[in-house]
Amino acid sequence: MNLILMGLPGAGKGTQADKIVDKYGVPHISTGDMFRAAIKNGTELGLKAKAFMDEGNLVPDEVTVGIVKERLSKDDCKDGFLLDGFPRTVAQASALEEILNELDRQLDHVLYIKVPKEDLFKRLTGRWICPDCGTAYHEIFNPPQVQGKCDKDGSDLIQRDDDKPETVEKRLEVNWEQTQPLVDFYSEKGYLRNINGQKDIQDVFEDIDQLLKGSHQ
Repeated sequence: MNLILMGLPGAGKGTQADKIVDKYGVPHISTGDMFRAAIKNGTELGLKAKAFMDEGNLVPDEVTVGIVKERLSKDDCKDGFLLDGFPRTVAQASALEEILNELDRQLDHVLYIKVPKEDLFKRLTGRWICPDCGTAYHEIFNPPQVQGKCDKDGSDLIQRDDDKPETVEKRLEVNWEQTQPLVDFYSEKGYLRNINGQKDIQDVFEDIDQLLKGSHQ
């Protein structure tokens, strides 16, 4: 089962990835993990990627695509994989199709966890943390007993910079601009499966599970 998992920040992609891996036993392959493994193993492409990253530059597509090809060629991917964080562009998506053709495989599904942007905004900006003990809270899903105070030690809760409204708005906008062309690309190819991410976590997984079971009966 060859899968891609997509979704904007806050859609619950990480949670669903863990559940898919637990149930179906496919390796969860994220771009970051691939880069770290290639660098740690000292592969030629890993060393090239490290050189770009050390200078604070983006790793060019040809290096990224090469690392993806190396990873998908490994034995643990023979029965399938769950790609997360790749592809990020239509050019990368086209390159992935070429890789899969060379490996004599094809995608089964591109799972797109859809949540309206206003809901994602609430999810992401509602996160607060205790600066002393590190306990995390959420205004909607896990509020503290006293607003703005940690339940454990009474400290004033703080919001991380990347959870502040202006940062979240920018993040969502950038991610949406990046994601929409991919959604269109995979929709035209017939691989896109829209998953309603507004439901309870377990209900979202049950929808994914039904889809995956249905395609492998």
